[in-house]
Amino acid sequence: MNIRRATEDDYEAVVELTSDIWTDRGGDYLPDVYHEWLEDGPGEGKKTFLAEVDGDVAGIVQAVMLSADEAWFQSMRVSSDHRRQGVSQRLNEALFEWAREQGATVGRVMIFSWNTASFAAARTAGFEPRTEFRFAHVEPDSDATAPADYSVSSDPTAAWRYWTHSDAREHLAGLGLAPEESWAMRELTREDVETFANETAVFAVEGESGRAGTAYRTRIYDRQTDDGETETWAEYGVGAWDDVDAARALFAAIARDGATVGADRTRVMIPETATFVTDAAYAGAGLADEPDFVLEIGLSTTT
Repeated sequence: MNIRRATEDDYEAVVELTSDIWTDRGGDYLPDVYHEWLEDGPGEGKKTFLAEVDGDVAGIVQAVMLSADEAWFQSMRVSSDHRRQGVSQRLNEALFEWAREQGATVGRVMIFSWNTASFAAARTAGFEPRTEFRFAHVEPDSDATAPADYSVSSDPTAAWRYWTHSDAREHLAGLGLAPEESWAMRELTREDVETFANETAVFAVEGESGRAGTAYRTRIYDRQTDDGETETWAEYGVGAWDDVDAARALFAAIARDGATVGADRTRVMIPETATFVTDAAYAGAGLADEPDFVLEIGLSTTT
C-alpha cells in the first residue's frame, strides 16, 4: 500500500471509488466538489491523502488546520474492493502524523448520524464522541420582528459574554462552525467574535433580565438544487438562547439578516438537545431531519 498526496489527475479514479457510496441518498458529493476541494499545493494548511493498493486508488481523506493546534479530518472514503484491508488505518496514520507536524494537539471529524458504518471505524481509530448538533432553518424575512421586551444588537462583547456562560457552549464543548472551511468546527475565541462583527454579522440578544442569546454569520454561498437552479444560502455558525422568546428574537434577527444579504435560505447550527431542538421548532424554525456527530482525538506527541 502506498500513501501519497492526491492530485487533479486522480479525479476519474476518485469518481470510480465513490460511485457506489450513498447511492440511496443521491450519491457522494465528493466528485462534484473535488477540484475546488483539493488543495492547490503543499504549505497551505491542508493536505489530501490518497491510498493506492497495487496501483489502484483504494481510499482518500483530507486534513485541514483550522487553528494553530486544531486539525479537521474530512471525506474519508475507502473503495468497496479494499475494505477491511487496513486502508483507513494507514490513512489515519498519515493524517495524524501530518497534523502533529503542523502543531495540532487535537483532531476532529464530523459524521452524519445516519452514517452508522463510520462510527465503529472512527472509534477504532481512537476518536471519542465530543458533541452533536442539528441545523435549524429560518426563512429570510426583512420584516421579521422580535417579541416585546427583546432587542438584538451587534455588540461582540455582549455576544461573547453570553456564549461563555451559555448551555449551548457547554454542550458544544466550545465549538462552532469554522469560517475557514465548510462543514468544519473549531473552538470559538473572543477574537473570532470581534472579526465576525466587523466582517460578517454578530447577534447579541438582550431581554429584561439581560443577555439572552447569540449567533454569528459564517458565510454566504451558492448551492445548486436538484432542479439545476442556484440558491443563495446564509450560514450561521451557532445559535444559542435562554428560552423560546429569546430564540424567536434571535431567529427574527437572522431572518432580517438573511434577507439583507439576499439569501434564499439559511441554516443555523444549534445544539442537539431536547430543549434546543424543540425550542427551535416552537419558535417557528424548520429543522434538518437528522443531527450530526463530532468526534475528536488527542494528537500530542505521546499519543
